[in-house]
Amino acid sequence: MAYRVCFVCTGNICRSPLAEHVFRARVEEAGLGGAVEVDSAGTGGWHEGDGADPRTVAVLEEHGYTSGHTARQFRASWFPALDLVVALDEGHVRELRRLARTPDEASKIRLLRSYDPSAGDALDVPDPYYGGPEGFEECLEMTEAASEGLLAAVREGLRSGPREPLPEEHRGDEIEERTP
Repeated sequence: MAYRVCFVCTGNICRSPLAEHVFRARVEEAGLGGAVEVDSAGTGGWHEGDGADPRTVAVLEEHGYTSGHTARQFRASWFPALDLVVALDEGHVRELRRLARTPDEASKIRLLRSYDPSAGDALDVPDPYYGGPEGFEECLEMTEAASEGLLAAVREGLRSGPREPLPEEHRGDEIEERTP
């Protein structure tokens, strides 16, 4: 069973798809593509079905990343199928903790920048939506800086052994599959 990581921001059109594509590239570069699945979602459903913000697409493509994306809203029923839920700011952490139904589910939630030792106490990735392209570049830089530490944590999770299969009552709650 693959180790599953889901990045979460507000509308799933700026920060979380950017983080998804950057981290997926790191996973592939590390030769872990068959062992790790990377995905993203938003805390809200305002943009469900939309592509990523054009500025997100532009910064990803400019830096050599893939950019295909369809926005969707995070569902509490996904927690059992995920190993790690990576929030982009404290507001997302609070919303995800409200959705978590058990302490085990809540323990899967982490802030992306907590994996960047140089981040200090500034752990939020600012929302670039209302600004210009420089905000998207900053988001990319923060995501890339945290990716090495996140990859190390995922490797550790893989060494811990396979995740338990979903309990019978949660079968069918898995995150719907998407093509990256």
